[in-house]
Amino acid sequence: MKKLILVFALLVVGSTFAQNDDITSKNSWLKVGLNTGLPMGDADDLSTFSLGLDLKGQFLVTPNFGIGIATGYTHLFGKDGVDDFGIIPAAGFARYYFQKTGLFLGTDFGYGFLMNGDNNQGGLYVNPQIGYHNDDWNFFAYYQNTFAENDLDIRVLGIGATYNLRF
Repeated sequence: MKKLILVFALLVVGSTFAQNDDITSKNSWLKVGLNTGLPMGDADDLSTFSLGLDLKGQFLVTPNFGIGIATGYTHLFGKDGVDDFGIIPAAGFARYYFQKTGLFLGTDFGYGFLMNGDNNQGGLYVNPQIGYHNDDWNFFAYYQNTFAENDLDIRVLGIGATYNLRF
Protein backbone atom coordinates (compact mmCIF):
# COMPACT_ATOMS: atom_id res chain seq x y z
CA MET A 1 0.00 0.00 0.00
CA LYS A 2 2.80 2.43 0.88
CA LYS A 3 4.52 1.84 -2.45
CA LEU A 4 1.23 2.37 -4.28
CA ILE A 5 0.81 5.75 -2.54
CA LEU A 6 4.36 6.71 -3.54
CA VAL A 7 3.81 5.76 -7.19
CA PHE A 8 0.55 7.74 -7.26
CA ALA A 9 2.21 10.83 -5.73
CA LEU A 10 5.09 10.69 -8.22
CA LEU A 11 2.64 10.33 -11.13
CA VAL A 12 0.71 13.42 -9.98
CA VAL A 13 3.93 15.44 -9.67
CA GLY A 14 5.20 14.19 -13.04
CA SER A 15 1.95 14.95 -14.84
CA THR A 16 1.94 18.48 -13.45
CA PHE A 17 5.44 19.06 -14.80
CA ALA A 18 4.44 17.61 -18.18
CA GLN A 19 1.37 19.85 -18.50
CA ASN A 20 3.36 23.09 -18.41
CA ASP A 21 5.95 23.74 -21.13
CA ASP A 22 6.93 27.14 -19.69
CA ILE A 23 9.65 26.06 -17.27
CA THR A 24 11.81 29.11 -16.64
CA SER A 25 14.27 30.35 -14.02
CA LYS A 26 11.37 32.35 -12.52
CA ASN A 27 9.26 29.30 -11.71
CA SER A 28 11.66 26.34 -11.48
CA TRP A 29 14.88 25.65 -9.66
CA LEU A 30 17.07 23.08 -8.01
CA LYS A 31 17.43 23.30 -4.22
CA VAL A 32 20.68 22.00 -2.72
CA GLY A 33 21.35 22.11 1.00
CA LEU A 34 22.41 20.68 4.32
CA ASN A 35 20.53 19.75 7.48
CA THR A 36 21.30 18.55 10.98
CA GLY A 37 19.09 17.16 13.70
CA LEU A 38 18.55 15.26 16.91
CA PRO A 39 17.06 11.76 16.79
CA MET A 40 13.83 11.18 18.71
CA GLY A 41 11.87 8.11 19.80
CA ASP A 42 13.26 4.79 18.50
CA ALA A 43 16.10 6.59 16.70
CA ASP A 44 17.25 8.26 19.94
CA ASP A 45 18.07 4.80 21.34
CA LEU A 46 20.25 4.08 18.29
CA SER A 47 21.81 7.41 17.29
CA THR A 48 23.37 10.57 18.73
CA PHE A 49 22.70 13.07 15.92
CA SER A 50 22.15 13.34 12.16
CA LEU A 51 23.69 15.20 9.25
CA GLY A 52 22.09 15.30 5.85
CA LEU A 53 22.06 16.53 2.28
CA ASP A 54 18.90 17.80 0.59
CA LEU A 55 18.32 17.80 -3.17
CA LYS A 56 15.01 19.01 -4.60
CA GLY A 57 13.62 20.04 -7.97
CA GLN A 58 10.79 22.55 -7.62
CA PHE A 59 8.18 23.98 -9.99
CA LEU A 60 5.92 26.87 -8.93
CA VAL A 61 2.36 26.03 -9.96
CA THR A 62 1.30 29.50 -8.78
CA PRO A 63 3.42 32.27 -7.25
CA ASN A 64 2.48 30.89 -3.81
CA PHE A 65 2.41 27.11 -4.34
CA GLY A 66 5.28 24.88 -5.43
CA ILE A 67 5.58 21.14 -6.03
CA GLY A 68 8.50 18.93 -6.87
CA ILE A 69 10.59 15.88 -6.22
CA ALA A 70 12.94 15.39 -3.29
CA THR A 71 15.83 13.12 -2.41
CA GLY A 72 19.06 13.35 -0.46
CA TYR A 73 20.66 11.46 2.36
CA THR A 74 20.32 11.66 6.15
CA HIS A 75 23.18 10.01 8.04
CA LEU A 76 22.49 9.01 11.64
CA PHE A 77 25.55 8.43 13.81
CA GLY A 78 25.22 5.28 15.93
CA LYS A 79 25.76 5.15 19.67
CA ASP A 80 26.47 2.46 22.25
CA GLY A 81 27.93 0.02 19.72
CA VAL A 82 25.21 0.58 17.11
CA ASP A 83 26.50 1.05 13.56
CA ASP A 84 25.80 4.28 11.67
CA PHE A 85 22.81 4.12 9.35
CA GLY A 86 21.04 6.40 6.90
CA ILE A 87 17.88 7.23 4.98
CA ILE A 88 17.58 8.03 1.27
CA PRO A 89 14.15 9.49 0.48
CA ALA A 90 12.35 9.17 -2.84
CA ALA A 91 9.60 11.72 -2.37
CA GLY A 92 7.36 14.34 -3.81
CA PHE A 93 6.91 17.61 -2.00
CA ALA A 94 4.61 20.60 -1.78
CA ARG A 95 5.23 24.06 -0.37
CA TYR A 96 3.05 27.06 0.30
CA TYR A 97 4.74 30.48 0.23
CA PHE A 98 2.71 33.17 1.97
CA GLN A 99 4.62 35.99 0.22
CA LYS A 100 7.48 36.40 -2.26
CA THR A 101 9.87 36.59 0.72
CA GLY A 102 9.02 35.28 4.17
CA LEU A 103 7.30 32.32 5.80
CA PHE A 104 6.67 29.00 4.05
CA LEU A 105 5.07 25.70 5.04
CA GLY A 106 5.67 22.42 3.27
CA THR A 107 6.13 18.69 3.45
CA ASP A 108 7.97 15.90 1.66
CA PHE A 109 6.03 12.66 1.28
CA GLY A 110 7.28 9.38 -0.14
CA TYR A 111 9.40 6.35 0.70
CA GLY A 112 12.56 6.38 2.83
CA PHE A 113 15.09 3.68 1.95
CA LEU A 114 17.01 2.61 5.05
CA MET A 115 20.74 2.09 4.54
CA ASN A 116 22.60 -0.31 6.85
CA GLY A 117 19.40 -1.31 8.63
CA ASP A 118 19.31 -4.89 9.89
CA ASN A 119 16.36 -6.71 8.28
CA ASN A 120 14.74 -3.38 7.41
CA GLN A 121 14.44 -1.79 3.97
CA GLY A 122 12.64 1.41 5.01
CA GLY A 123 9.12 2.72 4.88
CA LEU A 124 6.76 5.66 4.52
CA TYR A 125 8.70 8.95 4.68
CA VAL A 126 7.16 12.25 5.84
CA ASN A 127 9.13 15.47 6.39
CA PRO A 128 7.02 18.55 7.31
CA GLN A 129 8.86 21.89 7.34
CA ILE A 130 8.33 25.49 8.38
CA GLY A 131 10.78 28.17 7.42
CA TYR A 132 11.88 31.43 5.87
CA HIS A 133 12.67 31.89 2.17
CA ASN A 134 13.93 34.54 -0.21
CA ASP A 135 15.01 34.38 -3.87
CA ASP A 136 18.21 32.47 -3.09
CA TRP A 137 17.89 30.73 0.30
CA ASN A 138 15.51 28.64 2.38
CA PHE A 139 16.07 28.25 6.15
CA PHE A 140 13.78 25.80 7.90
CA ALA A 141 12.96 23.59 10.86
CA TYR A 142 11.77 20.06 10.14
CA TYR A 143 10.42 16.90 11.74
CA GLN A 144 11.46 13.92 9.62
CA ASN A 145 9.72 10.60 10.24
CA THR A 146 10.32 7.31 8.46
CA PHE A 147 7.80 4.64 9.42
CA ALA A 148 10.14 1.72 8.76
CA GLU A 149 9.34 -1.98 8.80
CA ASN A 150 9.29 -4.03 12.01
CA ASP A 151 7.61 -1.20 13.98
CA LEU A 152 10.69 1.05 13.83
CA ASP A 153 9.98 4.80 13.58
CA ILE A 154 13.05 6.87 12.73
CA ARG A 155 12.29 10.43 13.77
CA VAL A 156 14.58 13.45 13.60
CA LEU A 157 13.89 17.04 14.72
CA GLY A 158 16.25 19.50 13.10
CA ILE A 159 17.15 22.57 11.10
CA GLY A 160 18.40 23.02 7.55
CA ALA A 161 19.17 25.41 4.72
CA THR A 162 19.00 25.08 0.94
CA TYR A 163 20.31 27.28 -1.86
CA ASN A 164 18.23 27.79 -5.02
CA LEU A 165 20.01 27.11 -8.32
CA ARG A 166 17.97 28.46 -11.22
CA PHE A 167 17.66 26.46 -14.46
